Amino acid sequence: MSKSHPLSTVDAAWLRMEDPTNLMMVSGILTFKKMIDFDHYKAIIEHKLLAFDRFRMRVVQSRLPFSPSYWEIDPTFNLNAHLHRVALPSPGDKAALQEMVSDLMSTPLDFSKPLWQFHLIENYGEGCAIMCRLHHCIADGMALVFVLLSLTDMVPDVPPPTGSGFGQAEDDEDDGMSHALNTLLQQGAKTVGTVWETTSKMASEGLEALVNPAHAMELALKGTDTAFAAGRLFLRSPDPKTIFKGELGVAKRAAWSKPLSLRDVKTIKNITGGTVNDVLVSAMTGGLRHYMLKKGANVEGLNFRAAVPVNLRTPQEMGQLGNKFGIVFLSLPVGIGDPLERLHEVNKRMMELKNSKEAPVALGILSAMGMSPQEFQGTLVKLFGSKATAVMTNVPGPPMPLYLAGQKIDEIMFWVPQSGRVSLGISIISYANKVHLGIVTDVGLVPDPEIIMEGFYEQFEALMDLVEDAKAIEAAEAAKSAAKQEPVKTAVSPQPTQCQATTKSGKQCRNRAQEGSAFCHMHQP
Repeated sequence: MSKSHPLSTVDAAWLRMEDPTNLMMVSGILTFKKMIDFDHYKAIIEHKLLAFDRFRMRVVQSRLPFSPSYWEIDPTFNLNAHLHRVALPSPGDKAALQEMVSDLMSTPLDFSKPLWQFHLIENYGEGCAIMCRLHHCIADGMALVFVLLSLTDMVPDVPPPTGSGFGQAEDDEDDGMSHALNTLLQQGAKTVGTVWETTSKMASEGLEALVNPAHAMELALKGTDTAFAAGRLFLRSPDPKTIFKGELGVAKRAAWSKPLSLRDVKTIKNITGGTVNDVLVSAMTGGLRHYMLKKGANVEGLNFRAAVPVNLRTPQEMGQLGNKFGIVFLSLPVGIGDPLERLHEVNKRMMELKNSKEAPVALGILSAMGMSPQEFQGTLVKLFGSKATAVMTNVPGPPMPLYLAGQKIDEIMFWVPQSGRVSLGISIISYANKVHLGIVTDVGLVPDPEIIMEGFYEQFEALMDLVEDAKAIEAAEAAKSAAKQEPVKTAVSPQPTQCQATTKSGKQCRNRAQEGSAFCHMHQP
């Protein structure tokens, strides 16, 4: 691989969107019930993460107008500058962890170094947590999950990797990324490969992809349809002004849900129809409604949009870093109070997005933004931001437990930046047959995202109550049907007391029939 090469136009767009009030970072958190060994963890980062050359490269921004920014190997790269050990203050509970995560999400990365950091957070209960932060110009959320999977094992007590550290750079960037990933996928009894192969089947086991990448690209090639989609994207009316809209500040606030059983989510969707995504998005929409009502805001007939990133990678491209996703706009029916009615409406609107041509169009616009002058890009960012109130992402994670540095990962959560200067970010991820939802908000506009989470729990429980009611009705109907189908008992004829045989004269025998028989002892057949 050459010592330097320009950023792709899409990666450059995310770099140039960086703003003190809206940092372009993808953040993730892993929690553990037991403390991990730091040296073991450091060896994994050195041998596996640094196999991706991008994590040893810094971004150099040209001072000349219209000259592209470029990647170059950091000549003074020091792994210790990217791995940090911090202790959670007492009481070391989830509230304290959310506070620290919020502070880190509000702190920019050092642009003089490769744009990523990992923080080992000790004193989280009896265990610890790891927070990873990487700039969006390195990779998008789907690629981040891929990178995290490459660090893990499927069994505990795997010894630390040994050797000379990260591999040699490759001549071609994409081939180098794929080669590094393929090497990782084949290590340690093919554990990571098995994880990703299983994860790729999550469409039937957990979260579903909102839009099929291959289908989205096929739609993008239908020229006039694509032009129409682009026009509709730009001409769409701005979102209504709500308490979630306004000028952003520096401080952000993160919160995430307790783990929800994927089985419960599937039970709801099986009874009510739709998909796992529909259930979770509907409940979260109810949580946003709950927040607004708590704040005395008007929700009558209210709809506002969430910008939903859509992965446009093919399976063959999953080994590459960088950004390759489009955006669709999902209108959230905040004005609907009935949980079941809201769920059906979300399902209807989701179905309309299945054939949306906006995702690949948005990817093209992001690419154009990376090539445009800074002033014009700012105009496009504001335009995109005016169309949405939130960014909502969903990532299907592995359905089985994973291990890092010998310890089981208890929970996984992640957040993407609220691109377009919006104040609200919502993330959904599945892991080990559990589902987590995360929220990040601008403190000046939404200082208490926990209220949104409370509303989400209420709406989810309301949907579970509907399921229980449906089960009770189904059981009652089954019992009634069974009663109707019970066979009618026929009357049993009394035991005859006189022999039923006919004599030679043609008359009935006058003898008494024997016990248990219709004939006397003379005429037994």
